Amino acid sequence: MPAGNRPPEGKLRASCPARAAEGITAGSKGAGKTYTLPRICIGAGASGSGKTTLTCALLRALKNRSLDPAVFKCGPDYIDPLFHREVAGVYSSNLDLYFFDEPTVKYLLRENSRDRDIAVIEGVMGYYDGLSGAVTDASTYHLASVTETPVILVEDCGGASLTVAARIRGLAEFRGQSFIRAVILNGITEKFYRELAPAIENETGLEALGYLPRMKDCAIENRHLGLVTAAEIGDLGDKIRRLSEQLEKTVDVRGILRLANSAPPLALAERCPADSAAPGQRSVRIGVALDRAFCFYYEDSLNLLRKLGGEILFFSPLEDARLPEGIQGLCLGGGYPELYGEKLEKNTAMREDIRRAVRSGIPCIAECGGFMYLHQALMDEEGNRHAMAGVLPGICRKQPGLVRFGYAAYTAKNDTLLCAAGETIRGHEFHYWDSDFPGEDFLAAKPVSGKTWPCIKADENLFAGFPHFHFYNNPAMAKRFLARCEAYGG
Repeated sequence: MPAGNRPPEGKLRASCPARAAEGITAGSKGAGKTYTLPRICIGAGASGSGKTTLTCALLRALKNRSLDPAVFKCGPDYIDPLFHREVAGVYSSNLDLYFFDEPTVKYLLRENSRDRDIAVIEGVMGYYDGLSGAVTDASTYHLASVTETPVILVEDCGGASLTVAARIRGLAEFRGQSFIRAVILNGITEKFYRELAPAIENETGLEALGYLPRMKDCAIENRHLGLVTAAEIGDLGDKIRRLSEQLEKTVDVRGILRLANSAPPLALAERCPADSAAPGQRSVRIGVALDRAFCFYYEDSLNLLRKLGGEILFFSPLEDARLPEGIQGLCLGGGYPELYGEKLEKNTAMREDIRRAVRSGIPCIAECGGFMYLHQALMDEEGNRHAMAGVLPGICRKQPGLVRFGYAAYTAKNDTLLCAAGETIRGHEFHYWDSDFPGEDFLAAKPVSGKTWPCIKADENLFAGFPHFHFYNNPAMAKRFLARCEAYGG
């Protein structure tokens, strides 16, 4: 379950023996408009280069040194932050420059780094990959530029030798100020690293901070949405321990800390627009589905609900027979309901309880997997049909490939639970299942191509569709949702 333990408010620790021993400069608020924060970003030339593996191994190594890292993920990904949380023991925050403006990104970076010794940011896809193949907006490079964060490039060395140096040099010089400062090589032997590292430093001017050999017994399995979730790997702790032990032997961790300490003070806005939401005056009880089938949530989004007066009550559509008592609102997040179709179907009491609640008018947000669960039925990967909650008509079925993948802006055609007619939500889709009933109460538009399509079933009490969104994109949506929940609860 999400830790729900956002970093405590207040000043950073005045002293920390581990921080001092590792040469980490104590973080501080600075002179009103700046914030000192040692930070590093782990980027790569392409997906599959080993960013998540290295990030998790580094987090464990930092924890072993009694340092307390804050963890972040560039972009909209849900799965990598689950691994970060398992390793670091705190939730991982998403920093997304399509969802958020620059002040909000800096605000979330600062707020989630309070009382932490160092911030570790994992990049997304290839270093310059953004909203489309032609722009760098919302890329790792974009985030590093906005936050002025030094970047370590992870380069997979499979099938190449000196060409690795050419690739690294190309990435470092593609933009005049790339923020790439060092490299770590992945999937390479010690002998090969000793030959290649000096050539890379000579050809690129970047520091080689070490390597990780290929460790097949520590590989993390992939699924159609990327890595399997952390909770599904029974020996994850052992894998990360071995990766961390290897990293301590072959990677210059002190060099990483030295680079993190070189990050300049973070410039801040006087007040973040996303922080303008005033705390709620009373508690509003929100039921949030959370188990192996429904586990994709932005923790900062849930925390904004808490800040505004929401009380989050977790429940399991897989295991529980009833919704939590006295809830005034309902959130069904994304996840993998297609993997648990039979068990979800057998829990008839929960399906009936959710159907009754939604039909009674309880304000309900259902994203992607939660949207699928509200349907009449779901077809699993083998083609077996499983009855779902039956709130919405239609069946969800596996498609040959990704469906409407990527970012989009969603404009309401009428007044809805989250926004008024004409207002827009920024969101992201990543799914292989599609619906006979995708909805048509919003018009989606791709940010670069402008391609449009109707989607989402929404009215004054329901928002249900495949897009994932973040409340910090527009805090007024969270206020509107909680106001409807309070009205429903009487």
